[in-house]
Amino acid sequence: MSVRTQSSEEPAGAVHRAGFACFVGRPNAGKSTLTNALVGQKVAITANQPQTTRHTVRGIVHRPDAQLILVDTPGLHKPRTLLGERLNDVVRTTWAEVDVIGFCLPANEKLGPGDRFIAKELASIKKTPKIAIVTKTDLVDGKTLAEQLIAIDQLGKELGFEWAEIVPVSAVGDKQVGLLADLIVPLLPEGPALYPEGDLTDEPEQVMIAELIREAALEGVRDELPHSIAVVVEEMLPREDRPADKPLLDIHAFVYIERPSQKGIIIGPKGKRLKEVGIKSRKQIEALLGTPVFLDLHVKVAKDWQRDPRQLRKLGF
Repeated sequence: MSVRTQSSEEPAGAVHRAGFACFVGRPNAGKSTLTNALVGQKVAITANQPQTTRHTVRGIVHRPDAQLILVDTPGLHKPRTLLGERLNDVVRTTWAEVDVIGFCLPANEKLGPGDRFIAKELASIKKTPKIAIVTKTDLVDGKTLAEQLIAIDQLGKELGFEWAEIVPVSAVGDKQVGLLADLIVPLLPEGPALYPEGDLTDEPEQVMIAELIREAALEGVRDELPHSIAVVVEEMLPREDRPADKPLLDIHAFVYIERPSQKGIIIGPKGKRLKEVGIKSRKQIEALLGTPVFLDLHVKVAKDWQRDPRQLRKLGF
């Protein structure tokens, strides 16, 4: 078993590499947080409940020797709705197209049936190198971490494949995040950069804005509405009659829920919750776009949208 805990030096005059890596794992295994830590800016939505990521968000890591494009997929899970089935299809399609797969396993949770389910799927993908990434190492002691590393090594052997690397990291504590990039880069194909210097993601701005609003909307209602919220940005227009040095962007967005009874939960007493969602997401959107924003939010009911193919299409799934 090769567990990596120190930086690998890049030889002088090395070739340039560029390619795609994706992080997979059970919902809430730390994939989005790791993407954000590697890119150095917030490009993937993170929240403390499963199934927050619905779009394949690419984060782009620029280095002198390489460009690493990170594809952040939804967590693979046993689906209960049409939305769930579509999310799983997205994951499998992504696995077939990337150069490296990073399997995220939290250090603070013993390997469970969900991890085995994913590892078994990974075992069937023969050619793509697979790195086991032990996340959230800041939450455990050395003994627990060692036991987890051994269990993960064993899991690969049981399923008949060898991990290219096993890397413990803490995205929150910024431990070994740079090392992880160092280990992924040699597994990428040689080639020029695929995206312009300075790009951090290829997500359309409207999708990223919708995700920031959804993250803020989920904040206080995790237990009640974990998967019932979708956000669509209807329009983004620069406010007319504003001087060039004082621009204002008007953003109109709808927060969709599945049932009328959920409307009160999102809006809150006297509109307090929706106002908080607006304030929090507006700050994040202004940081993302670098311009002042007027955010107009409305809540709409889209009955049982997770199970309705027509509504799923309309909401971007």
